Amino acid sequence: MTSEPRSGATRHYVLAAGGTGGHLIPAFALAAELHQRGHHVALITDARGAGIPGKPDYLPAHVLPAGRFGKNPLGWIAGVRAVLEGRRMALRLFESFQPSAIVGFGGYPALPALLAATAAKLPSIVHEQNAVLGRVNRLLAGRVDAIATSYDEVDRLSPKHAAKVHLTGNPVRAEVLALRDQDFPAFSEESLLRILVTGGSQGARVLSEVVPDGLAMLPPALRQRLQVTQQARPEDLEAVRRRYAEHDIPAELGTYFEDMHERLADAHLFIGRAGASTIAELTAVGRPAILIPLPIATDDHQAVNTREMVKAGGARMIRQEAFQPKELAKQIQVMAVNPQSLANAAHCAFNCGRPDAAQALADLVEGMSGIDLMDVIRVGETAPAAGVAARTVPGTARKAAKERAEP
Repeated sequence: MTSEPRSGATRHYVLAAGGTGGHLIPAFALAAELHQRGHHVALITDARGAGIPGKPDYLPAHVLPAGRFGKNPLGWIAGVRAVLEGRRMALRLFESFQPSAIVGFGGYPALPALLAATAAKLPSIVHEQNAVLGRVNRLLAGRVDAIATSYDEVDRLSPKHAAKVHLTGNPVRAEVLALRDQDFPAFSEESLLRILVTGGSQGARVLSEVVPDGLAMLPPALRQRLQVTQQARPEDLEAVRRRYAEHDIPAELGTYFEDMHERLADAHLFIGRAGASTIAELTAVGRPAILIPLPIATDDHQAVNTREMVKAGGARMIRQEAFQPKELAKQIQVMAVNPQSLANAAHCAFNCGRPDAAQALADLVEGMSGIDLMDVIRVGETAPAAGVAARTVPGTARKAAKERAEP
């Protein structure tokens, strides 16, 4: 069903996102929702982002220089120059496209667009997918009119910005969200235990090294019922295949699965990294998980991403240094030896999902441009030092945008 713009008017919006799936998947989901409401949307990203699969045909991509700011200060001059050039290009785009608001999804390619929004006095929003506010979003937090979050509590988010915080959730792909209405796959003491293993877009070597041996350590009655689907790096594929063959465990292996949402639909248990989009999809569908956070993730954000799902009982987290076959087998037994335990964990994961994230974020975006906000929008209040929690207080973002635009 097509949604109508809140005011009945067609507006233009610009989305700006770094060139990774974690930034772009929610941007694409928001673009789809705004497009359904009758608006026009454009994307600002880098060369990687312009080529990522899944971009809607109606979403034109504009590649702008963004620059990077690593640990070496010698490279910062070039980074600043790139950001300033990207800002100039964004301002020219705004002159022709005339957006009503700019939405940033993190990553350095979002920086020039949001700086341009400030210069042009356009309403601006940043969306944070992780449970830790990212570097670019931290840099822009004081400049933007609203901060949309995916979790109740977000670390590295200053309490002084609490009035700008809106809990929307992290939008997921439509084909994944459609699975939320399906029941958890039937699982009994006699049925197959279907396990899905992925390590992000490039796989994860540690999963290839540990998971086959860990599954082999399960009790025979459980091991004999395994059916595994695992994504692996191309260079690891044959070694993983040999490991499963040695353990006599049936496994379908691949470097990429185009029908990943269908694999997720059939899975009883997920094993993999704890990226923001992964957690959003697991909770949208309601799938229990064993999560191994990427140890080099900035600000350890993948470990923090697991906090809500683990606390609810929908997942277990194993640090990579402790991720050994014996520990994996132990955690699987705890979750799956009793069929009802696995079903309960699935229910807990489901309860963490925010299936209306795309609609809530679109409501916020429309509200920034003067269209009435829905009551679903939640604005934050000061919380303990660990982060900022959210509560329901509609309308603040629109008021802030209006005040910002006044001379």
